[in-house]
Amino acid sequence: MYQNFIGGRMTAASDAVANVNPSNTDDVIGEFARGTAADLDMAVSAARAAAPGWARSAVQDRHDILARAATELLARREELGRILSREEGKTLGEGIGEATRAAQVMDFFAGECLRTGGEMMPSTRPGVGVEISREPLGVIGMITPWNFPIAIPAWKIAPALAWGNCVVLKPAELAPHSAWMLVDILNRAGLPEGVLNLVMGKGSVVGQGMVEHSGIDGISFTGSVATGRGIAAGCVAAQPMKKVQLEMGGKNPFVVLDDADLEVAVNCALNGAFFSTGQRCTASSRLIVTEGIHDRFVAALTEQMRGLKIGDALAQNTDIGPVVDPGQLAQNRDYLEIGVREGARLMGGDLLKRNTPGHFMSPALFTDVTNDMRIAREEIFGPVAGVIRVRDYDEALAVANDTEFGLSAGIATTSLRHASDFKRNAEAGMVMVNLPTAGVDYHVPFGGRKASSYGAREQGAYAREFYTTVKTAYTKAG
Repeated sequence: MYQNFIGGRMTAASDAVANVNPSNTDDVIGEFARGTAADLDMAVSAARAAAPGWARSAVQDRHDILARAATELLARREELGRILSREEGKTLGEGIGEATRAAQVMDFFAGECLRTGGEMMPSTRPGVGVEISREPLGVIGMITPWNFPIAIPAWKIAPALAWGNCVVLKPAELAPHSAWMLVDILNRAGLPEGVLNLVMGKGSVVGQGMVEHSGIDGISFTGSVATGRGIAAGCVAAQPMKKVQLEMGGKNPFVVLDDADLEVAVNCALNGAFFSTGQRCTASSRLIVTEGIHDRFVAALTEQMRGLKIGDALAQNTDIGPVVDPGQLAQNRDYLEIGVREGARLMGGDLLKRNTPGHFMSPALFTDVTNDMRIAREEIFGPVAGVIRVRDYDEALAVANDTEFGLSAGIATTSLRHASDFKRNAEAGMVMVNLPTAGVDYHVPFGGRKASSYGAREQGAYAREFYTTVKTAYTKAG
């Protein structure tokens, strides 16, 4: 039984939900607390009580705590990666890689504790000085998704703590164990009571309660567009209003031009579209391919798809693990039917049986896709991609930008002119050239445009824009 963590101690809950391994549904990882509105209220009260002291704590103390957490995360990355893969379904290599990323994030923001600066400026008035400084926002409510269950909590918690905020975290119910472990590590690294609190439970109870709670100063959310829009509206309507940061969906284009290196293009598409079971907001779900290379690209990609091993996430040679749960698997299958009805041609997408009961499906590739089809407009969030044939670069760019989303965009080309133009004109927050659309560094900004993101960027030094507020102070000598 895994309890909530409130005010520096584990707290009993009246209800719990089973955490089930999607590679083997007979394997119940544990029972995880399902928090109530009362639990949330206790957590917010604990955070508010701790906030003044933590906001004024020495930056060296914050650095040391985050550095200790980073060291333990890195030392235990194989154990944590196995926990992550067991509960979420990404391969063991990906799970260990994500645990390593969480350690790197903690280490980076340990350094940021010591790099927070301000400005001294002259006033327009004689004898007056102006000081511009950054202060913590206060108490941050965090709502994180199941697809990166340790990395995303880490890249939200670390900057919040580095810049002197207190935190109430609500992880996804589908994958709470990784977040629970992260909170446990940070607590043992020396955080004062109440600075970091964990309330697991339903989004409709704990998440919505955060939006409505007067003791929370800001909400950082990663999840679906529909939920994100509701959170934004709630934060604006709340009394007092809350600062809000949203990372939501993607329908990311990967453009392949006639001059592309075919092997590079296929490897980027394979990784971007299907690895992590396609359950990444940065996944390449629209493969936009010019006529001269289209048929060779589809043939080569199809051949590579056939060689992928789909199975237990913890098995040694697995390339792609299971879909996270029955609901997501059903949604994937529904979109396969929608695509066929719309006139696209389907390869793959089969339900698979393995030695254990799990949610396994083969990657699905649609051809003869047009950009007005639902499978090209709506985020599926599974190992499903569609190939859209276009005449040339100009049409490829227009199709790539013809979407409500704007998170990540990629291009495969050997043309410096086309690469430069795409970087400038792709309507996305992140652009990749001869790289998969999924896969980012931890020390630079993460985020998108249009319906994909709202508010300040995450990660890197740019994260301070959300987690701090700017103060301008004027002083007249004498």
